[in-house]
Amino acid sequence: MLILIFMLFFTGYSIAQADRKLIRQGNREYEKTRYSESEIFYRKAIDKNEESADAVFNSGDALYKQKKYEDAGKQFIETHKMNEDKVKKSASLYNLGNSFLMANKLQESIEAYKNSLKLKPDNPEAKYNLAYAQDLLRKQQQEQQQQQQNKDNKDQEKKEQEQKKDDQEKQNDDKQQKQQDQQSISKEDAERLLNAIANDEKNVQEKVKLAKAAKAKVKTLKNW
Repeated sequence: MLILIFMLFFTGYSIAQADRKLIRQGNREYEKTRYSESEIFYRKAIDKNEESADAVFNSGDALYKQKKYEDAGKQFIETHKMNEDKVKKSASLYNLGNSFLMANKLQESIEAYKNSLKLKPDNPEAKYNLAYAQDLLRKQQQEQQQQQQNKDNKDQEKKEQEQKKDDQEKQNDDKQQKQQDQQSISKEDAERLLNAIANDEKNVQEKVKLAKAAKAKVKTLKNW
């Protein structure tokens, strides 16, 4: 039984030593700003010991430096679950907030910073980043409101222009119709005038005929 306990302890110790060695190698690469190489060592450490919260946390840092903010965030969420120590849990949430901030997920970053400060209220960096994220969110919301207002104004202006165009077209149609009506009336008047002239000429001709006829019937008296 003692031998078995010793073997289990030795095996666990060997695994811990192996992952710690890989983490140290990753840290050296990280300090040289060789973040991709450091990530490889951290992942190897995780393969050796899946319960190594430090390896997971450091891999998140390496991913963050490579601007892989979504992947980094996943690692920080995982380390927050794995750690029992409040300081480390707070650090995980702080880094998670940074990942959200860089990914322009402002509301999520604000929540992460707030939760980090609940565990470690004296973290000045978390306080500063929280205020910064809140200010960015406020400006973003103001810009969105201004953009929406500009859009509404443009839509209203377009609507008014279309209404004005419709009114103008209606006025043109009414004017055209009025002109057509006037032309139609003028034609009718012209026809009546022509008919009247024709009737007058007919009447004159008839009067001339009657006058001639009357003259023909009147006999000239002889002189006495």
